[in-house]
Amino acid sequence: MSTRALVIAAPASGSGKTTLATGLIGALRRAGHRVAPFKVGPDYIDPGYHALAAGRPGRNLDPVLVGADRVLPLYRHGSAGCDLAVVEGVMGLFDGRIDRDNPAPVAEGSTAQVAALLGAPVVLVVDARGHSQSLAALLHGFATFDSGIRLGGVILNRVGSARHEQVLREACARVGLPVLGALPRMGELSVPARHLGLVPAAEHGSAAHAAVEAMTELVAANIDLDAVARMAGGSAGGAAWDPVAELAATNGELDRAAGQPVVAVAGGPVFTFGYAEHRELLEAAGARVAVFDPRTGRLPADAAALVIPGGFPEEHAADLAANTLLLGAVAEAAAAGLPVHAECAGLLYLTRELDGHRMAGVLDATAAFGPRLTLGYRDAVALTDSVLWRAGERVRGHEFHRTRLVTTGSNDPAWGWHGADGPAREGAALHRVHASYLHTHPAGNPTAIARFVAAAVEYGAARVDA
Repeated sequence: MSTRALVIAAPASGSGKTTLATGLIGALRRAGHRVAPFKVGPDYIDPGYHALAAGRPGRNLDPVLVGADRVLPLYRHGSAGCDLAVVEGVMGLFDGRIDRDNPAPVAEGSTAQVAALLGAPVVLVVDARGHSQSLAALLHGFATFDSGIRLGGVILNRVGSARHEQVLREACARVGLPVLGALPRMGELSVPARHLGLVPAAEHGSAAHAAVEAMTELVAANIDLDAVARMAGGSAGGAAWDPVAELAATNGELDRAAGQPVVAVAGGPVFTFGYAEHRELLEAAGARVAVFDPRTGRLPADAAALVIPGGFPEEHAADLAANTLLLGAVAEAAAAGLPVHAECAGLLYLTRELDGHRMAGVLDATAAFGPRLTLGYRDAVALTDSVLWRAGERVRGHEFHRTRLVTTGSNDPAWGWHGADGPAREGAALHRVHASYLHTHPAGNPTAIARFVAAAVEYGAARVDA
């Protein structure tokens, strides 16, 4: 039996989707449901709160990064054993990748596209501040804009009073949309934010648990959970995504690694930006994953490869710099040929210096926090052979950072693409190190993961022979 889904969307960003979705996941779980949490798009932070509420990993559904054909299989994989799934949307319902050269009826990567792929109904979360009878016109537009999207109901958020709620309910009734609940204005539920959004749950510690509990209580007290559960649907049966099958479907140059090479993965509160499917693919390729905290930990002695994912190193630069033993070990291992895959925060960790703090010095570059946010999808081409990609291979990735490289030396660029300001060159590929600001989704690039594990096997064998 397939898992029934419900998509939580909004007319615009800032409407309260994350609070509502997280609280709904927690409240449905408390009511006895097994809930699978998902987030549309490349967001790494919201799934952390979803995971706390659900008691299982939060996952992403991003047609841009993995391809539309993988969305439903990935959904089935992530919802296995669950009876309900809550899918939090991104931005406004119809907002997605802006592609003026290839306009589509439904924007690629939008919540609407994912809802259509899942065949799931949409619940629209409306920030009620400033709304009155005219809400009916807004809802009519969203309900009729695309016949492929089924708008199942409305949740009113930040309602000012009982009278305000009554007027808004009447407006919803005018367009035939049921109201599943109304949440009062509750400013104390705000989760601390910084330049890229919410503070990750892994950093926020016990306060994150308290915030999730408060969201759960708020939703349980104000939302008709039975009506929500009845409304869920879609997600017809079919094959689930399988990491072993994905690797078997690669070009055949890579077999499952023998001997379980250890792939060390930087974690802790600093490096939190990653996808659950990454570890699953590494393990399916034959690796054993060992997570460590670069603030205080050591590189595992038997590490045959190193993954340094994204996160907020600029917030923890002093702590990272204080672990000089690890910095030296990473530099020494990289120079000796250790395969290294570093994305965004990982790139910064490999520079000589970040905001005046010493880093590993693997790359001939320095970095600093900057005034501008760099954000968007990129259609990139690999410019150099590496432990992950071959020169000329094309990849879709996503940039999301406020830091910048201040000085760069003779590193060969990892990626090239055509940006708004012309041709761009980004990242570094040297020896067996691939470092870049570009985030990629492993499920969309299984061959790269298999190559990386194969390089780990080769490194481990060479070290034994030596």
